[in-house]
Amino acid sequence: MLDGIDRGRLSSATGRSIDLEGWANAGVPLLGDPRDLVTELHQRHLPQPGTSVIAVLDHDQRVVASASVTARPHVTDGWHHRNALLTQLRRVTPHDLRLAAPRRTAVLLHCRDGEPGWSEPDGPWLWALRDAASLHGLRCGAYIALTPSGWQVLGEGRCGRTPHSGSWAERPLHTVSELPRRTPEIGHPAAAGAAGTARPAGGSRTAAPVGPWTPVAARATSAHRAAN
Repeated sequence: MLDGIDRGRLSSATGRSIDLEGWANAGVPLLGDPRDLVTELHQRHLPQPGTSVIAVLDHDQRVVASASVTARPHVTDGWHHRNALLTQLRRVTPHDLRLAAPRRTAVLLHCRDGEPGWSEPDGPWLWALRDAASLHGLRCGAYIALTPSGWQVLGEGRCGRTPHSGSWAERPLHTVSELPRRTPEIGHPAAAGAAGTARPAGGSRTAAPVGPWTPVAARATSAHRAAN
């Protein structure tokens, strides 16, 4: 028993995996609006197959922190997954270990190939989510599988078709010319050229003083304009 959650049956030889029956009986708190949560996390991280997104929810189930983790394909031990999740949690949010009871909840969105519903690779990630949440002083929350068929909250019947594991590739591509212009750093040779012209509303270019602004430079510029 951990934070009121039964560990359930462990299905791997090392004991670092949880099967679907154990997870369904774990008493994980329900998500208020899983569709909005999945959409928000997907827009933030655009996960591809093999990527997991760990998120921390406050009392009102708003996302207060999130980070993505990409595991190497041959790593299937929940202990390694737990360490990767815990590292990201420590990086993006302080722990709540000093609290008498958890006030925030950790949830995991795991993007993978394969069929919807629980699969063997999900078991180590379930174990990792539960253990990482406990070690960071958080309540263990929902596990969401993102597959080619859509998303599904494991242990529940709630699911949806979009986004899915291939949605990251459906965003429109941008050409290099559409990227924002980079402002040259002060002191770079290109900086003088960038500062040497200014574009008014009409579209034509007019000369502008080059170099740092000083009162002496301002008076010299005014005198030059008056003489012309």
